[in-house]
Amino acid sequence: MAVGKSTSKGKQTNLRHLWLASLGATVVTRRSAREAGARAISEARRLRDRAVGMVDDAAAIARGGLATVREQAAPMLGQVAARVGRGLAPVLERVGRAPKKSVAGKPKARRAAHKPAARKKPTPRPASARKQAERRVAGKGR
Repeated sequence: MAVGKSTSKGKQTNLRHLWLASLGATVVTRRSAREAGARAISEARRLRDRAVGMVDDAAAIARGGLATVREQAAPMLGQVAARVGRGLAPVLERVGRAPKKSVAGKPKARRAAHKPAARKKPTPRPASARKQAERRVAGKGR
């Protein structure tokens, strides 16, 4: 029996096969890099949006806390100011710096308001040196 010749040429790797394989690898690499870049950008946007939301929430919480503290502190500050004023009044009287009290039924005299000064007409500014030179040149050409 005769053994048939087998051509193993199809199984051998030649330069064309290497070239096509490298092209395929390049395309796959570019595609995956582009997809990875798009995923990274979308993830960065998502993280930025979350951070902005957290900052907004923190600012709102801080504003609410400040408003609460302000509401609680306002009456206390008024009481403290009144106590300090009552405590300092005798000391100020001894020193001679007592606040002037208005006579009951008679309001304090107010200072007369100042009248605004009359406006002066602005003095005309002399023309710039450049304009003067232009006028001289234009006058000579007549």
